[in-house]
Amino acid sequence: MDNVLFFITPKSQTTYLTSDFSIRQALEKIKYHRYTSVPIIDKFGKYVGTITEGDLLWFIIENNILDIKKLEEIKLSEVKRNRDNFAVNVSSKVSDLFSIITNQNFVPIVDDSNVFIGIITRKSVIKYLQENNTILEKQ
Repeated sequence: MDNVLFFITPKSQTTYLTSDFSIRQALEKIKYHRYTSVPIIDKFGKYVGTITEGDLLWFIIENNILDIKKLEEIKLSEVKRNRDNFAVNVSSKVSDLFSIITNQNFVPIVDDSNVFIGIITRKSVIKYLQENNTILEKQ
């Protein structure tokens, strides 16, 4: 079990946004799924970055947007992101994840062309370590 594919939640089972979504669409999807951050892909399926609730909130505050209708006109690509989750290539080793997953709730997984293929959650890595760590089992 060296490859990250063991942990991957495929794109088809992942919540993500496209950069041409409106801010309102993004907020509705984030609210529905109750996530604090979500990957963004472009129209070609390439990983663009990660949008957070905070990014959206600060954009609304800094632009003094009080009308929800206005949020339908502004594309997600116009929102400044504070920090994007670091992505790893699908051929990466599991050991490559450990330093990354400690600082991110999820790690986007991309192919050699930077096309988004899914995510690996911190929870899945911790669960695996918990189930397979003999040190924990002996305590």
